[in-house]
Amino acid sequence: MNRYNKQFFNVLVFIFLYAAPAYAITPIDQATCLQNIQFKVGAGIYDITGPVAEQGMMGYGLLEQKTKGLYQRLWARAFVIESPCNGKRVVFVEADLGQLFLGIKQEVVRILKQKYDGLYDHDNVMLAASHQHSGPGGYSTYAFYNLSTLGFDRKNFNTIVDGIVRAIARAHDNMASAYIDIAYSDLPMLGINRSPSAYVKNPKNERDKYVSNMDTQVVQLKFVRTTGEPIGVINWFALHGTSMGNQNRLVHGDNKGYAAYLLEKDFESTYDSQSFVAAFVQSNSGDISPNKLGRPGGSGLQGIQDVENAGKPQYEKAKELFYASGTQLHGAVDYRHTFVAMDDVAIDPKFTDGTSHTTSPAAIGISMLAGTQDGEGFGKQGITCNNVTDIFPNIACALVTKPRQGIKPIAIETGSKKPYPWTPQILPVQIFIVGNIALVGVPFELTTMAGRRLREMVANKLASVGIMDVILTTLANGYAGYVTTYEEYQVQRYEGASTHFGPWTLAALQQEYDKLAQAFLDNTSVPRGPMPPDLARIVHLNLQTGVVFDDKPLFKSFGDIKQNVRSIYKPGDRVEAVFWGAHPKNNYRIQDTFLKVQRKENGTWVTIRTDNDWDTEYHWDREGIAYSLVTIAWRIPKNIIPGIYRIVHYGDWKSGLDHNIRSYVGYSSEFKIN
Repeated sequence: MNRYNKQFFNVLVFIFLYAAPAYAITPIDQATCLQNIQFKVGAGIYDITGPVAEQGMMGYGLLEQKTKGLYQRLWARAFVIESPCNGKRVVFVEADLGQLFLGIKQEVVRILKQKYDGLYDHDNVMLAASHQHSGPGGYSTYAFYNLSTLGFDRKNFNTIVDGIVRAIARAHDNMASAYIDIAYSDLPMLGINRSPSAYVKNPKNERDKYVSNMDTQVVQLKFVRTTGEPIGVINWFALHGTSMGNQNRLVHGDNKGYAAYLLEKDFESTYDSQSFVAAFVQSNSGDISPNKLGRPGGSGLQGIQDVENAGKPQYEKAKELFYASGTQLHGAVDYRHTFVAMDDVAIDPKFTDGTSHTTSPAAIGISMLAGTQDGEGFGKQGITCNNVTDIFPNIACALVTKPRQGIKPIAIETGSKKPYPWTPQILPVQIFIVGNIALVGVPFELTTMAGRRLREMVANKLASVGIMDVILTTLANGYAGYVTTYEEYQVQRYEGASTHFGPWTLAALQQEYDKLAQAFLDNTSVPRGPMPPDLARIVHLNLQTGVVFDDKPLFKSFGDIKQNVRSIYKPGDRVEAVFWGAHPKNNYRIQDTFLKVQRKENGTWVTIRTDNDWDTEYHWDREGIAYSLVTIAWRIPKNIIPGIYRIVHYGDWKSGLDHNIRSYVGYSSEFKIN
């Protein structure tokens, strides 16, 4: 073959491999991929913390719940996985967020497509939220989720997007040959089903297949380079991120963020470009609460204890599984993704009760307003068309519901608002295949039985192509409330009232995921589906005021001490120092810190804690019109090394004259720990 023929041949090979349909795999590749046990894997982590003062918090939906400080930073944790045998790759990200809204996914994909020349798209990128309820909100492009945050916060939105993109970029740059193991265990006593009266309405023969009314299985993927270096883990367990209650005002990642912090600390993660990454992901936790005592999660020291009680067992189990003997994955990487107009899905009778049904435009039921034991609202759960007259004596149910919403009395029709719906109508459905397992990305909170049905359906469908397990990733790629089973929906507990598209929503999802699974079997692509509107491009209302300027008392400087530390402490004590500070919205200090705890070693101050450490606290309070009081607290561990310590506060103040932002630093006095 001469030089010109060889060049022509190479062009043909390039066109076949890279310009052919995205999902095509040749028979040779299939045979080779079945034996493949080595993947290329990269992991990355980046800060997405956002505004830790005067920003409405996302999760409990309370106007009065605004950020006033920080227990722990929020992170995006990314993994890029590629199969050398077919050259396909997927991106998986878990973010310490209440929800992963569709606008975040759209913007991340837009940037990735530009940055990597189309290598990443909606099809092969899955983003998920840990579902903590203690972070800053205002980052949804759909109005309903910004009602309690007084509107859309563009800066917080951009911070989250940028952090996710940077985490993915780190993972992309870190890719190396690796093995992937899967391991399983059980955490049977960590949570409770908060709607058992709904769960019990599921058929008895179905319930009898399971020992519990909640999924207690822990599933974990472990990534280790072929050279033996640990890369990270992805851990799935169904448990709500509501260990800290709605009285809390300090930002943190709740029980899954705490578990991730502990495991990453074990592997000496520095949160830079080469860190070990531990992602703790939600599964079908829609009706599963960590608050086993039947009360809401606490705040302050009680809340800290509640987070630890739910987070530490997840960490301990993850660490146990990391060192356990797992099953090595083998096979290819593949993916399917489509958008579905969930407000008008015509459902085949084989997925329903034997008759045709259609989903409904999004609407929220009256019982949603009551909240749950994790965070109570007003009214009560269980309001259906059969008892709605208990609340509205003279109103027939036909006036407060829609035919396709079934027994649900409607509080608000979010899907019919103009010019844009208040909650999304078009949503993504997605399946990844990684070796011989499937990851199902679902943009809802699935109840226990809803998740079991969906997982079982996909598993049965894909068993013939060698898929040995199906893992649910919920709150993925978008968010539109809950999904219950048809039977649970009839009870109209909080979860049923929050099932936006009516009683047959789960059946619609089963149908759409069945189509994706069939595409794997047929080795075909799937239609892209209707594209959702890109609402990040429009102007959104924001009624939350920003920082006009910062001030401090006469003869004081930013960073000066208002209340100093004591001279001597003992292990287990709480150290506090109060500084004349400034508003933390001036600088989120991404990949940085608002505080340090330092120990003197041979005359040099060595940092032993930052604001990402669980035993430190950053509190912000407004004093007067423009003064800020910053309290830095440290709960001294029992096993601390005796010595001389100090607390350092870092901040940034905004001038009322030139509007420039300048940094400052403040120091406490030295103190001794005996």
